[in-house]
Amino acid sequence: MTTQKALRVLVTAGAGGIGRAITEAFVSAGANVFVCDIDEAGLQQMQAQLPRVTTSVCDIADRAAASRMVADAASALGGLDVLINNAGIAGPTASVADVDPDAWDAVMRLNLTGTFTVTQQAIPHLKQSGSGVILIMSSLAGRFGYPNRSPYATTKWGLIGFTKTLSRELGEFGVRVNAILPGAVDGPRIQQVLTGRASASGRSFEQETAAALANQSIKHFVDPADIAALAVFLASDAGRSISGQMIPIDGDSQSAS
Repeated sequence: MTTQKALRVLVTAGAGGIGRAITEAFVSAGANVFVCDIDEAGLQQMQAQLPRVTTSVCDIADRAAASRMVADAASALGGLDVLINNAGIAGPTASVADVDPDAWDAVMRLNLTGTFTVTQQAIPHLKQSGSGVILIMSSLAGRFGYPNRSPYATTKWGLIGFTKTLSRELGEFGVRVNAILPGAVDGPRIQQVLTGRASASGRSFEQETAAALANQSIKHFVDPADIAALAVFLASDAGRSISGQMIPIDGDSQSAS
């Protein structure tokens, strides 16, 4: 799918994983993209491979740095049409009783407050677009309770409320806001997790994979390219009537585990 005009797109945490797939999809659709990330080497590699992409090293948990980054993005692109809030961290794996309060704060500071800061700074530019789009990356953990992952799940639920509120506030300015909720995403990270589970349990990698997929109807992990295609669709004119929605892309998962 190609977009109807050369969109000006800002992607947070776009140097790898889902963010990299989203960046590549928008570039293929003819967009001009500005990417921020904390991974300087990944950004340099992206810049070499995708010359139409402008990059900036930025930790969005740093409010001042995030504010400067948005201003730089709008300046480099000549405005903003699309904001992809993709940055986030997984946080600790522990019961609520055992979570380190500092680790809790770190997840809140990046996943929620960082997203808030970037969005707040981008809103004036998106209003000027006339057809602005904000996409917020929530998670399967934004639909279900997630045992031993309370900081992560709390932020992903919080981003749903943020999405719906923004949609109500910005609709009159022609800005659409939606949340994408991926399930388990294929790639090195899930492979590493499954390998670790197999080592700990004594079961095979294949058995652990089957167990991980047991809670979903479609028995494969989500391809980052599919998430990217959804993002491009939602940002295009084909998605012009879609706002305030949380859109799962998780193989029809029935729980987060």
